[in-house]
Amino acid sequence: MIQTKQATGLFIDLGLSPKILDVLEFNKFTTPTPIQHQCIPAALEGKDIVGIAQTGTGKTLAFGLPMIQQLMISGGQGLIILPTRELALQVDEVLQKIGRPLGLKTAVLIGGACSRQQLQNLRRNPHIIVSTPGRLLDHLEKKNLSLSNVKVMVLDEADRMLDIGFLPQLKQILAFSPVNRQTLLFSATMPSAIAQIAARYMKMPIRIEVAPSGTVAENVEQEIFIVNRELKTQLLEKVLTDNAGSVLIFSRTKHGAKNIANHVVAMGHSAIEMHSNKSLAQRRSALDGFKVGKYRVLVATDIAARGIDVNNISLVINFDLPDDKEDYVHRIGRTGRASNYGKAISFVTPQEKFNIRRIESLIRKAIPILDLPILPPKRKIQSQIEIFESQSGGFSRSRTDYGARQDRFSRGQTDFGPRVERSSSPRAQKEFSPRSDRSSSPRSSSSSNRFKRWR
Repeated sequence: MIQTKQATGLFIDLGLSPKILDVLEFNKFTTPTPIQHQCIPAALEGKDIVGIAQTGTGKTLAFGLPMIQQLMISGGQGLIILPTRELALQVDEVLQKIGRPLGLKTAVLIGGACSRQQLQNLRRNPHIIVSTPGRLLDHLEKKNLSLSNVKVMVLDEADRMLDIGFLPQLKQILAFSPVNRQTLLFSATMPSAIAQIAARYMKMPIRIEVAPSGTVAENVEQEIFIVNRELKTQLLEKVLTDNAGSVLIFSRTKHGAKNIANHVVAMGHSAIEMHSNKSLAQRRSALDGFKVGKYRVLVATDIAARGIDVNNISLVINFDLPDDKEDYVHRIGRTGRASNYGKAISFVTPQEKFNIRRIESLIRKAIPILDLPILPPKRKIQSQIEIFESQSGGFSRSRTDYGARQDRFSRGQTDFGPRVERSSSPRAQKEFSPRSDRSSSPRSSSSSNRFKRWR
């Protein structure tokens, strides 16, 4: 595997077509990032590439621009595989920004979205398919599509796909695809399984590494508090009070994310939770609300460690340390993006102190441990039944009557109207209204013709 050196320059120097350069100029993209500067010329030459780069380094354009140009010139189809629905939607959004003026058609295949719409987009013979592994295999097994025409394949966030158990599916997908294809693999780390995939399924790949594994942006300030578990919520209130701007909080579990969001709302901050128990529409609504400032705080599991692209996050809080030390790098990489200043604070219990050394070894940097500040008093979070009591004037204090009413409440039966839907917060019923997935809506036929004429 060949190692390349870093370089700098302009997009105009990379061999891209005038039409693509015009689109880049219109979108005010003039200077490529290091991963883009190194990947684009090699990819345009048809070489296989293993790119080692963190999230937020511009990888989507690094593989998207040469893929679009290759398909414009020689035809065929592109395939991009990613670990999560959110990443698939983000990549498609970037591709459309560049490819829509060129008549590019894409199809996004992800779980939780309308299957009928996905089938309609596949029947339109899209130029690029963006998919998660499970949903792609589902369509392949149902013979809804064939990969025989795939000329360029991208495996993005490959290490994350392996972490969540997608290796068997990836091997099946690679077996379905043509042997004579170009393969671009991108990963934040280089575990042995990634090296094995490169050796078995790629042709003399060039290795492009813009930052060593575990590299953290220099403009991200990191801090640690050693705190007992029962004091974490009070420390969180203190940190949110002392720091301005939008905040992303990571929880180890889905149940924990829900509880943290409830506490943050009780502290007087606008907050929303995001995890795999939420539908795709709910997760997109939460992320969109966080992006536009509707919610100051987003509480998420590691689904968001590589699943969101928001440039103005001021603070990342590890309410729980991640199980995998490499996820620490991905989590704090959500702040300090686009050369902005960022801050990352981790809450570490005394029993987890040994994990600090593992993280510091990975990032090759000592993280300062701060003294615990004076904490605010502990807040009491009302249960749903207590909220219902206060709103309805109270229940009878008879033990039997209270128990009977509580039982009916738990079944959604009340004396004051129709069934009450229980949710993590009173505003959730309004915010999480189902909506259709617009990410893969049909493009115009005239745009398709323009794309074909430029081949």
